[in-house]
Amino acid sequence: MVREQYTTTTPGTSLERPKNEYVYKIGIYGWRKRCLYLFVLFLLIILVVNFSLTIWILKVMWFSPTGMGHLRVTKEGLRLEGESEFLFPLYAKEIHSRVDSSLLLQSTHNVTVNARNSNGEVTGRLNVGPKMVEFHGQQFQINSKDGKPLFTVDENEVVIGTDKLRVTGPEGALFEHSVETPLVKAESFKQLRLESPTRSLRMDAPRGINIKAQAGNIEALSQMDIKLHSSDGVLLLDAETVRLPKLPEGTRGGSSISQELYEICVCPDGKLYLSVAGMGSTCQEYSRVCQ
Repeated sequence: MVREQYTTTTPGTSLERPKNEYVYKIGIYGWRKRCLYLFVLFLLIILVVNFSLTIWILKVMWFSPTGMGHLRVTKEGLRLEGESEFLFPLYAKEIHSRVDSSLLLQSTHNVTVNARNSNGEVTGRLNVGPKMVEFHGQQFQINSKDGKPLFTVDENEVVIGTDKLRVTGPEGALFEHSVETPLVKAESFKQLRLESPTRSLRMDAPRGINIKAQAGNIEALSQMDIKLHSSDGVLLLDAETVRLPKLPEGTRGGSSISQELYEICVCPDGKLYLSVAGMGSTCQEYSRVCQ
């Protein structure tokens, strides 16, 4: 642009037009103008590339107004369809599967589920590994569908809430300490065997012990002694025949010879007692026991 100076004249006078002494150029010219155009073009290219990448990401990630890909945002929470892989810990209040399918948690090493309190401390942990399933907590409990406790474990005891505990192993059940139960029963057409290989076997009951075999024999075998003791009551052997086949028998000899043998005698009410063996029966001599 050229700035010009003008001089006003009155009519009838003639003055020469003065020459332009000062000329000012306003604007961007030369290499600055070319650099500006190149910069604007570069910004326009970046804008187009960013817009194209945004459209491509939205298309690849399956963005929609309701979610992203198989992930849907609902009023109840997030819904994820299909298989998903989590590279970092997952924090959720509840995890549910679809009604017509099961929930599968899979890992190449192990699956760990932690429960924390308000302070962030772990109060319960379930670790499913390739060789072992571990649970760390104060109590472990398994309930039925109606809420009945089936199996409970804590530091003090193990409680089995089912009506019947069935052991199907060929070696049976091994208990290192005492067992308290109202009934021990074998399966149909199978034998029931209570055995202590190296120690003693003891059965105690405050109101009596009932040993019953409906279709077989009852055998009691011991390396040493078998003791049947009743602290307050009688020992009842209810059978048609009671046999003691391996009792030692005495030999004929003088009465002065002490053989340390005894004779088993029976009272009219079925009570058994011992009398010192002699040449003949000595039960009459000790019959006062029956009185």
